[in-house]
Amino acid sequence: MATTKGNKRIYLTWTDEMDAALLAVLVEHHNNGYHAQNGWKPHVYNAAIRNVGEKCNVEITKDNIASTCKTFDKHYEVISKILYQSGFGWDWVSDKLLIDSDDIWNKYVEANKSAACYKNKVVKD
Repeated sequence: MATTKGNKRIYLTWTDEMDAALLAVLVEHHNNGYHAQNGWKPHVYNAAIRNVGEKCNVEITKDNIASTCKTFDKHYEVISKILYQSGFGWDWVSDKLLIDSDDIWNKYVEANKSAACYKNKVVKD
């Protein structure tokens, strides 16, 4: 993710701590009904920017949050499809897929090449 300051691009490395701070705000606001059909309401972005900034000592933007939410959505979509298949589960301790056998995984990836990177991927939250 990059933001611009003047003519200079500043790249932001997103961390697990930032994920946790962002998700805390999103879950709270979702539970209070502030998630519209087409995305988050403006005050939710402001609360998230403030919370992540205070907890992680970083400056982020609405675009940073939107980009991270797209990443969350992508992981959720791919992992949900995998878990719907027989032979897969979720390890809540290590935050990774449980795969019954390499044969099952290889057959799944043959039909779903974009899932290949999820075999040993840690996906928190």
